Amino acid sequence: MNHDYPLIRLHANDNVLIAKAQLALGQVLQDLGVRARAQVPAGHKIAARRIAKGELVRKFDTVIGAATRDIEAGDYVHSHNIELVHVHRDPGFCQDVRPVDYVPEHERASFMGLVRPDGRVGTRNFIGILSSVNCSSTVIKKIAAYFTPEILAPYPNVDGVSAFAQTSGCGMSSPSEHFDVLRRTLAGYARHPNLAGVLIVGLGCERNQVSALVESQGLTLGPHVRTLVMQDEGGTRATIEAGVRAIREMLPAANAVERQPVSASHLKIGLECGGSDGFSGISANPALGAAMDILVRHGGTAILSETPEIHGVEYMLTRRAVTPEVGQKLLDRLAWWERYTTGQNAQFNGVVSPGNQQGGLANIFEKSLGSAMKGGTTPLQEVYEYAEEIDKAGFVFMDSPGYDPVAATGQIASGANLICFTTGRGSMFGSKPAPTIKLASNTPMFVRLEEDMDVNCGQVLDGTLTVDQMGQVIFDHILQAASGRHTKSEMLGLGDHEFVPWHLGIVS
Repeated sequence: MNHDYPLIRLHANDNVLIAKAQLALGQVLQDLGVRARAQVPAGHKIAARRIAKGELVRKFDTVIGAATRDIEAGDYVHSHNIELVHVHRDPGFCQDVRPVDYVPEHERASFMGLVRPDGRVGTRNFIGILSSVNCSSTVIKKIAAYFTPEILAPYPNVDGVSAFAQTSGCGMSSPSEHFDVLRRTLAGYARHPNLAGVLIVGLGCERNQVSALVESQGLTLGPHVRTLVMQDEGGTRATIEAGVRAIREMLPAANAVERQPVSASHLKIGLECGGSDGFSGISANPALGAAMDILVRHGGTAILSETPEIHGVEYMLTRRAVTPEVGQKLLDRLAWWERYTTGQNAQFNGVVSPGNQQGGLANIFEKSLGSAMKGGTTPLQEVYEYAEEIDKAGFVFMDSPGYDPVAATGQIASGANLICFTTGRGSMFGSKPAPTIKLASNTPMFVRLEEDMDVNCGQVLDGTLTVDQMGQVIFDHILQAASGRHTKSEMLGLGDHEFVPWHLGIVS
């Protein structure tokens, strides 16, 4: 990449280039031998040569659409003159699988983790309160609100008491896929290593009965997992009082847990991207992918999700699948999404959000091209359904929507003990009980929103760090955050309203 030139060529076969900074109408583009035929925002595309109507448009040597009219060299290329087209993409199962150069166990990176009695390792030490149904959500919020910093002051090793309120649990079909997903999500949080104790509160007449939730998900009640039912306790006030007492009884044991050195192999990182721009696939996403390659070499787990945001580039993952069966699982999930979104004006069918459009991404294929890079280059070990427990190390995929709170909720329920979130527009996101690290794709946005952004991946565009060097910076930041260093979103108190289980079914 020539850091002094205003255009970025990503591949020799590309017929579009990326504007590193805003291009003015008439600006001389010396390498192309033409002038810019329009004003082009930073991160957006410009034609490297003439592209005839119907000709495929290539970025990173990947088809992102076709020209809807003749496009001249120097023209602005975006959704106004390219359209989504489907071309055959050979899944090439297992063709790009490469051996991983694992770091010997005694040489692996470490962090200061919280080791639970069953050997699971957390990065935070919360007590969580779950609602089986929307009808008990207000109660769990009031229980959590009781535990102010002053009340928790005698328990310095406890990160907080958090309520994970949700808006479902009744008025839904049961049994159903939606019902199963909700229960799986709640159970994933109940057994999460970042929670030292859990209180589950129900109303009493809902479809998602607390007792059935506990039994169906194999949860074990005891000092660290307790339940309350409002109609049995005597109503709202009595349940709040009982909840406060229950958590007070959990606090001493939760506070007794202390951090100790543990291998980075205990890290499970959920990979997210939101509010992307034309630089996300050049800086933040590939740099996060480089960090995940390091993590996998150290025995850890990288969890890519947001299934609509790999649509069109799924072959990049199926070719890295360790078996054809794993690759087919991914294709099966995409086929499910195609049926699920038929007739809808949804992202899977090509339309990306206004923020992505403004950032330079014309359609879902272009968004997916950058999104998939977060997973790095190591073999795809397994494909999981939403909130399904992840039981294999390495690079894996978990099915989810592209909507960030829903995707991150599923990843945390599946076992992610930290989230890495890339953004080119500036997403204000945080999560509990697993903290979020936010990675900015460009320096101007990082500077403007530094209070919210943790890592400036714009250094890749600025020429001060390579993608691999940026990956090492991210990996080091992950170890620090996993050891207890607060992320920007934690400092701002985000995460209390980002628990959003996936709603699949009808409400009746």
